[in-house]
Amino acid sequence: MLSMVRRPLSTAVPAGNLLGIHLFQCPDTVGIVAKLSECIASRGGNIHSVDVFVPDDKRVFYSRSEFTYNPRLWPRDELHKDFLNLSHCFSAQRSTVRVPDLDPKYKISVLASKQDHCLFDLLYRWQEGRLPVDINCVISNHDRPEDNHVRRFLERHGIPYHYLPTTSGNKREQEILELIEGTDFVVLARYMQILSESFLKSYGKDIINIHHGLLPSFKGGHPSRQAFNAGVKLIGATSHFVTTELDAGPIIEQMVERVSHRDTLWSFVVKSENLEKQCLAEAIKSYCELRVLPYELKKTVVF
Repeated sequence: MLSMVRRPLSTAVPAGNLLGIHLFQCPDTVGIVAKLSECIASRGGNIHSVDVFVPDDKRVFYSRSEFTYNPRLWPRDELHKDFLNLSHCFSAQRSTVRVPDLDPKYKISVLASKQDHCLFDLLYRWQEGRLPVDINCVISNHDRPEDNHVRRFLERHGIPYHYLPTTSGNKREQEILELIEGTDFVVLARYMQILSESFLKSYGKDIINIHHGLLPSFKGGHPSRQAFNAGVKLIGATSHFVTTELDAGPIIEQMVERVSHRDTLWSFVVKSENLEKQCLAEAIKSYCELRVLPYELKKTVVF
C-alpha cells in the first residue's frame, strides 16, 4: 500500500503541560510566524512543530502548529482570545485552536447502507480510542436484524441505531437532519444514497465520504468484479468532503495497492475494502487533528 505517512501528534510534552494545536489560513504577509511564536512564547508555551504552506501563485498563508500549553499559566478562555486577536491582526479566513485533552471530542453521526466493513471498522477504532470522536448515532437505509454484529455492538455501547428506508421519491432527508442536529460533522461509511443540495445547505457543516478508487472507469453495480475482470493492476480508495458534485469534493486522503493476476475475486475485494477502511479512518483522524484546510475550490491542504 502506498500512502504518505504524516507526522504523529507530539508526545514529548513536559509534565504539567498539555498539547495545543492551531490551524491558520490568512493572506500572506511578512511576520506571521514571528507573531505566532510570540503569542505562544509570551504565555509560557513552546512550539513543538510548525508546518507552513504558501502557494507559488497566490498570496495565501496556511499553517498548522503544535505547542505545549499550561492551563495554569494560560487559561483556556485567554488562549481562545489570544488566537482570536491574532486572527483579527492578519484578517484570517480561518483560525482554529484546540487542546485535545481539554476540549470536547468531535460529535459525529454515521450514515451507512448494506455494507458493514467501513462502519464496523470505524466503530472498532472508536472503541479502541483511536478516533477522537463521540458517536451520536448510526443511521442506515438498510435494515439489520437485532442479532446482527453491528446492532449488538451499538446496543452494548448505548449508540442509537435508526433504520430509515429510502425510495427514489423519499430520501428521508428531513428526518436525517433532525437526527444529526448538533453534530460537528457527519461520516458516510459507504452510504449509497446521494444527498441533495438542499440537505447539504441545511446541515451546513462538513460531511466526509469514502468510495473505492475504481471510478470513473467502473461505474454501476459490482465495480470490483468489473475491475477484476478488466485485469487492473492498481486499486485504491478516496476519502473526500461531500459537495453537490457527486464524488468530486475536495480530497482528504487517498490510498492505493497493487493487485495482480494471482488475485482471486475474493482477495481483490478484500484488498479494496481494507483500503476503504484505512482511508476513511485516516481522513477522520486528520480532520480531528486539525490537519485539513480548504485550498482553492476543489483542493485541500493536508498537513
